[in-house]
Amino acid sequence: MKETYNQAPQCEVEFIHKDVVERVGKRLPQDADFLLLSNLYKMFADPTRVRILWALACETLCVCDLAALLKMTTSAISHQLKLLRMANLVSFEKQGKVVYYSLADEHVKEIFEKGIEHVHE
Repeated sequence: MKETYNQAPQCEVEFIHKDVVERVGKRLPQDADFLLLSNLYKMFADPTRVRILWALACETLCVCDLAALLKMTTSAISHQLKLLRMANLVSFEKQGKVVYYSLADEHVKEIFEKGIEHVHE
């Protein structure tokens, strides 16, 4: 079979391995779970959000600190933080007039660390 970069290799004959299809089919999550998972990964599709998550994996930071660190406006950072909050990736705590952000939980850090590990392979 000749491979090209424009096309993924395909079977040359059509044969369904019914036992494998049934076994995997029983383990597939619900469609709603796949939708939630794809929305989670969309949050990692924006370099600004990834940079924010990286910074928050290092330390709890306020919006002004993030803006200075990433050389962006507080408005732009706040917009991205809102999206990350809606995806349950970050949480915040208000102390007086300052709002501090951190990763929502250890799962977020693990997902992030695994992603970085993967891109360095």
